[in-house]
Amino acid sequence: MEKILEVKNLTKRFKQIAVNNISFDVEKGNVYGLLGPNGSGKSTTFGMLLSTINPTSGSWKWFGKDGTDTDTLKRIGAIIEQPNFYPYLSAEKNLEIVATIKGAPNSRIDKVLETVNLLARKKDAFSTYSLGMKQRLAIASALLANPEVLILDEPTNGLDPEGIIQIRDIINSIAKSGTTIIVASHLLDEIEKICSHVIVLKHGTAIYSGSVDAMSNTKGFFELRSDDKTLLISALNGLNLFSSVKEKDQIVIAQISEDISASELNKKLFEKGVFLSHLTKKKESLETQFLELVKQSNS
Repeated sequence: MEKILEVKNLTKRFKQIAVNNISFDVEKGNVYGLLGPNGSGKSTTFGMLLSTINPTSGSWKWFGKDGTDTDTLKRIGAIIEQPNFYPYLSAEKNLEIVATIKGAPNSRIDKVLETVNLLARKKDAFSTYSLGMKQRLAIASALLANPEVLILDEPTNGLDPEGIIQIRDIINSIAKSGTTIIVASHLLDEIEKICSHVIVLKHGTAIYSGSVDAMSNTKGFFELRSDDKTLLISALNGLNLFSSVKEKDQIVIAQISEDISASELNKKLFEKGVFLSHLTKKKESLETQFLELVKQSNS
């Protein structure tokens, strides 16, 4: 895969270390999450990558070129602050001003408003917009120049559940068009729903960088139920495919050590006289994996 961004040993010290020697790559066409609590260095990292904050040390490349120059910025759409538009002007007029600044054609305005589901409200003043609509208009402005990369810093911050879902759907829609997206968030659930890859920050240090699926070394687990629970547990232990077999709330949970499909497991249990009324294969949630990573980084 083509690397859009390569970050090497990036560090920023203010009075204290805000970002500590982080390295990660971003490959074209994926959605990356920069995950960490407030104060973990997410916004500072974005600031350095967009050349609004000078790094203490380290380097990065956008599109194979060192640093972030004017030409590079034209290929990036970013929202790293609260939406800032003229309150008395309509969405359309505000985007016309942004288009002039960015050198983007006005013909893009309806397209980006449609992308963020605001086309029907384009004549309405910005001051009449809800917080979620203002955030969606900010995304539209970032898309005006048809960027190759979209950077969003806490795009769902302060939104109600409906607003969060709308932003999530928009991000997924933009990603399907092939745009590379980097999203900073402290919300594990949101990162899990929209991102293929994640960089986990803790106190400015990257404790994980890679695919969401690969965050955990485990192969997942099965949830099973049978009328003969004793026979089920005995059969599972006899297969030597599981690191542990436990009972929880009338469900048997088998932690996978040797990967096997649900249909294959069902067949093997049937051959042992076990008839299942429930069988589901699952992966650990991102929250479980995140907590395990934090625990490992503390040890």
